[in-house]
Amino acid sequence: MSGTLVVNAGSTSLKLSIVDRAGASRTIDSYQEAAGEVGAVAHRIVHGGTRFSDPVVIDADVCAALEELTELAPLHNKPALAAIEDAMAVLPRVPHFAVFDTAFHRTIPDEASTYAVPAQWRHEWGIRRYGFHGLSVQWAAEQVRVPRLVVCHLGGGCSVTAVQDGRSVETTMGFSPLEGVPMATRSGSIDAEIVLHLLRTKKLALEEIEHALESESGLLGLSGETARVEKLEKSGSSEARLALDVFAHRVAAAVASMAAALAGIDALVFTAGIGEGSASVRRNVCDRLRFLGVDLDAEANAAATPDVDVNAPGTAVRVVVLHAREDVIAARAAQELLGSRTD
Repeated sequence: MSGTLVVNAGSTSLKLSIVDRAGASRTIDSYQEAAGEVGAVAHRIVHGGTRFSDPVVIDADVCAALEELTELAPLHNKPALAAIEDAMAVLPRVPHFAVFDTAFHRTIPDEASTYAVPAQWRHEWGIRRYGFHGLSVQWAAEQVRVPRLVVCHLGGGCSVTAVQDGRSVETTMGFSPLEGVPMATRSGSIDAEIVLHLLRTKKLALEEIEHALESESGLLGLSGETARVEKLEKSGSSEARLALDVFAHRVAAAVASMAAALAGIDALVFTAGIGEGSASVRRNVCDRLRFLGVDLDAEANAAATPDVDVNAPGTAVRVVVLHAREDVIAARAAQELLGSRTD
C-alpha cells in the first residue's frame, strides 16, 4: 500500500486520484477503488484560516475547526468536509491528512497581505489576505524555475500569483476565494459599496447577495448563457464576446500587477482547465501584455497540449502551458507527514 489517495473537492467537481511515490497518478471513480491500494489519504482543503498552514492529521478537533472556516469558503470547505466524512467511512484504517491551499502563500509579505481596514478587524478578527490555489502554484513554481514567475490558474476558480525565487509574494485571491479576477460563476473583486447599496436600496438578503456573487456572476453572469469558455467561444452573441473580453482584460491587468510586485517577469504560466484548454483565452490575455515583452507563437499556442512552451522564439518572457498537478503536491505532503509519524 504505497500509494496515496488524493481527494480534491473543488467548487465545481470532486476528483479522486491515486498517486504513487514516483508521482505517477491515475484517476479513480470511487473511494472503494482505493481500498487495499493506499497507505494514506490527502484531502485538499481550500481555506486554512490563521490556524492551519502545514499539513495536519485529520481528527475530530480538526474537523470542528474546518467547520468553523466554512463561512470563509462555503463553496469549497463544505464539500471538502463532506468528502472527509465519506472517505473516512470507506477507508477508516488509513491516516487522513488535510493539505491546505493557503499554505504556499504564507510567504506573502505584510504589505501584500494586509487590508487597509481598522486594527480590530485585522488583529482580533483575522481579516487579511490569505491567497488560494497554493498547491497548483507550488507545482508550477517547481516546474518552471525562474526568478520572477507569474502563474495564471484559470479554471472554475481563477487566480493570478507572483512567485519570486519559488516563494509566493502576491496573489489576486484574498480573504476568500471570491476576490480577484472574474471566474466561472464568481464575480471576482467588486466595489464593496455595491453590496451596501443593494442591502440599503433593494433590501436584498445577505444570502441572496452571496449566492449571486458566488453562483450567478463571472462568465455566467456576463454572458447570460454559460460559464463554460468553450461554449462562449462558439457563441456568436455579443454578450459571450463581452464575457471573454472582460475576463481577458482582468486577467491581463492582474498579470501586470504581479509583474509590478516582481519588478519584471521571466515566465508566465497558464494552468487549470481554461488555462490549459483555451488557446483563444491565452492569446487574448497575452496580446494585452506585449508591453511586458510577452509574445506568443501563434501555431504553438493553437496546437498546445501541456506541458509546452508557446512563446515566440527569441522573446524574453517564457509562456508555458502547464498541466495542473495539485495531486502530486498534496500526496507528497501527506507522505512526508506520514514518514515523520513513523520515524
